[in-house]
Amino acid sequence: MDRVLSEHEQLFFNDGYQLGQKAAKNGYREEDLFQALKQQYKAIDQLIDSIAMVAKQQDMPIHCQKGCSYCCHQAVFANSYELHYLGHFMQQTLPKEEIQHVYDTARTKNRTTSKLEEQTMLNYKSPCPLLKDNACSVYEARPMACRIYLSTKLSTCREFYQNPENEDNYPALLDFPLMAGRMMNEGFMAALKEKDIEIAEFRMEEGLQNLLAPR
Repeated sequence: MDRVLSEHEQLFFNDGYQLGQKAAKNGYREEDLFQALKQQYKAIDQLIDSIAMVAKQQDMPIHCQKGCSYCCHQAVFANSYELHYLGHFMQQTLPKEEIQHVYDTARTKNRTTSKLEEQTMLNYKSPCPLLKDNACSVYEARPMACRIYLSTKLSTCREFYQNPENEDNYPALLDFPLMAGRMMNEGFMAALKEKDIEIAEFRMEEGLQNLLAPR
């Protein structure tokens, strides 16, 4: 890390780091990676459940719920190990025709987003290839970025979806889960990199295209 972390940041970084060590302990076996990721996702989900309960008590409820998919139309990034886990989950749970549909949709979207400049790409709105009937088809295996995106004001999400170029508006997101998830991921990656395990980040559609391409 190039900067001094706050106490909370260090705690979540350490949690992620320990799980990354578990993932890499026996030569980065798939079994160990998946188990460590499951533990990380469970930890962040439990944290978010606690935050949601407190937010509701303070009359600031989280507006995210099944059927609301504004955030599923914007740029989403996932690490290579998250995509590995996601691909395994898809192979275990989705029928072949649905996997093919995800691949086709990802390839089509990637043709567009891969040509866009960074800011244009970040503002570009198009359904995630994994979105089905306004819900995530792989919800249990969704990456960290999707888990920690929690809005307390639906109107801001709608505005960002409809008018992404409006620089005065951005979804009213809770900062704490964003920080916690980011630091856990950074800790996880730090442990893997210590073992010379290469990690890359991809746009969701790019990662899915690479992951599901016919071999």
